[in-house]
Order: sequence, then structure tokens, then C-alpha cells
Amino acid sequence: MNTPSTRPLALVTGASNGIGYELARLCAANGFDLVATGRSERIDEAAERFTRDGAHVIPVRADLAEANGVEAVWKAVEETGRPLAAAVLNAGRSIGGAFIDTDLDDELSLIALNVTSVVHLAKHVARHMAAHGTGRILITSSLSATLPTPYETVYGPSRAFTRMFALGLREELKERGVTVTTLMPGATDSDFHARAGMNDTAFGVGAKKNSRKEVARQGFIAMMEGRPEIVGGDTATKRTALEHRFLPEPYKAARHATKAKPRPQH
Repeated sequence: MNTPSTRPLALVTGASNGIGYELARLCAANGFDLVATGRSERIDEAAERFTRDGAHVIPVRADLAEANGVEAVWKAVEETGRPLAAAVLNAGRSIGGAFIDTDLDDELSLIALNVTSVVHLAKHVARHMAAHGTGRILITSSLSATLPTPYETVYGPSRAFTRMFALGLREELKERGVTVTTLMPGATDSDFHARAGMNDTAFGVGAKKNSRKEVARQGFIAMMEGRPEIVGGDTATKRTALEHRFLPEPYKAARHATKAKPRPQH
């Protein structure tokens, strides 16, 4: 950065839209400078918004489904020459449709983004923060981590991995002065389901969803407080997460299928 700054530094992935954008905005508004990543030119537009809160922002356009994209992001962090105070590993996506109909390469790319890139980037972040003896990590999972997700057959398991990875890493890093928090949003008012090709499902246009600003607010507070995990959303969403602890997996799978199965187009 050209201008010396006394603000702490935060990394936010998937910062160009949705929950990630709101998390980055909250970081900027609460005194952090940012390394903010996104896959498209929208990250540059988002970065301009974050600077209005006084943050120095380094936008990084990178595809985290590729290993060189993850390395480009970490290089941007290292080049600041500053300790990383917070890392929000938020980038992720879903794919809707029956597993026998969806594209294999597309799903392997989803796993690369939702699972592999989180492990890859967390390796850098965790070692960096442990060496400094301080830091906060927020890893986005999903309410989908708590049930089988037919018609998003690969997405749910990818988020179950993310959740358990975050909880395990949290235990390891406690003695190093680093906290790890898991954010588990329910259905949220972003373009997440549209991008997953799920507009022809109960998650499509007109569906009742949580506010992305509120989900991000809850996640940001939980990260700053060092909490283990937070279900992001309204009271009904949190109640559903509690119910999922006790309901049989086949029942939850059948219930999710009624919402996620594509509807016939007339």
C-alpha cells in the first residue's frame, strides 16, 4: 500500500457480491483495511464502495477454483508487508439439478472452490496468524451442512466439510491466540440460487429468504467475539438448525428434495 495505515488488515474472499460483499463492507466500516477478492471485474466496483468507509482496499481478481488463483490472493496479502488480523474465507457456490443430469467438470470445480481453496488458503492464513500469535478467521459454511441436499447433491457435502474443517481448526489454533468461527447461513437474498440454476425451484424468485446484510452482521459479530459458529438468519432459520440435530437424515433429505427439485415448466 502506498499510504501507511494503522488500521488492521482483513482478507475477504467472494467480496464482490452477496454475503461476502456485506462482510467486506462491515470490515471496512469497522476499521479494517482490505484485501478483497472476486472472480470478475465487479470486485473493482466493490472496492470503490469499501474505500468510502476509509479503508485502503487491494482488489484481487482471481478464480479460487484454481490453485494459482489462491496463490495470487495470498501473494497480495504478503506484499502488503503487514500482519493479517482477520480472514473471511467466504467464496463458494452451488449447482442445482439432478446429479445424473449435472456436468461433472462443473461439480469438480465446485469442490475445488468450496473445499480445496478453503484448505489451501487456510493453510497460509493459519500459519501466518499462528506465527503472529493473534488473528480471527471466519469460514462460511451453510445450513446445508446439517442435512443431505438432493438436487444440490454436491453442495451440501462440500459445506459439511467446510464446517467440520473450521471446527477442527478452531480447536488446534486456540492455544496459538487465533479464533476460527463458522458462519452457517440459511437461504439468503443474494443471487446465490440464481447462479446455481435454481430459479425453477422453491428457492427461486419470490422465495422468502434472509437478509444478506443481517446474515453478514451476525457473522461479523460472531467472528469479532471469537464464537465457534453462528447460524445466519432469522429465528425460523435458527430453529431449523436446531431441529436438524434431531431429525433423521432420510427425512431431512426428502424435505429438502421438495424444495430443491426443479419444477416442470409449463
